[in-house]
Amino acid sequence: MSQQTFTVQGMTCGHCERAVQTAIKTLDPQAEVRIDRAQNLVEVNTAQPREAVAAAIREEGYQVAA
Repeated sequence: MSQQTFTVQGMTCGHCERAVQTAIKTLDPQAEVRIDRAQNLVEVNTAQPREAVAAAIREEGYQVAA
């Protein structure tokens, strides 16, 4: 597993946080997800490739900084 940090734009409420967390957990049920909405940060501890996690977040409609 590796620690990955993403800057995610567009998370404005608790529902947004849950959507991002659910997308990541669907990709990897074992993932550990921490979200800091105030800083636009999503920290993920997962075995999945970084691009796969970013794609899952983007599919929910959020922007992920490169």
